[in-house]
Amino acid sequence: MLGLSGYLGLFLSALVAATLLPAQSEALLAGLVFSEDFSLTLLWLAATSGNVLGSMINWYLGTYIERFSHRRWFPVSEKQLAKAHAFYQKYGRWSLLLSWMPIIGDPITLVAGVMKEPFWRFSLIVTLAKGLRYLVVIGITLAAV
Repeated sequence: MLGLSGYLGLFLSALVAATLLPAQSEALLAGLVFSEDFSLTLLWLAATSGNVLGSMINWYLGTYIERFSHRRWFPVSEKQLAKAHAFYQKYGRWSLLLSWMPIIGDPITLVAGVMKEPFWRFSLIVTLAKGLRYLVVIGITLAAV
């Protein structure tokens, strides 16, 4: 049961880390790798799938968020929204390769939804970027062991 809770905890941590909420999952992944009690493949799958699902939530929110842009409580100004549109139009879908980066990655996935990036393409690029990031974290952790 302890093993399952480790994978589930990592999945949830990675999911929350991929949303606009402030969180991170790399330290938990590194700790679980250091413990040597878990399958590296399953850790990678849990972290990657949780993080990709969180980005998919951002994409989905992005597809509906602009309808609220004229509300007083809307957290983004029209100027910021226009800037995000311009960024995505300039760099397009390939900016999703940066979806793994802290601070800028989560908003990029939201903007991809606003810009109506096809879901299948969004999912493929984001999975590649986030999967590679977690492979690097695992590799660095193993090198330190």
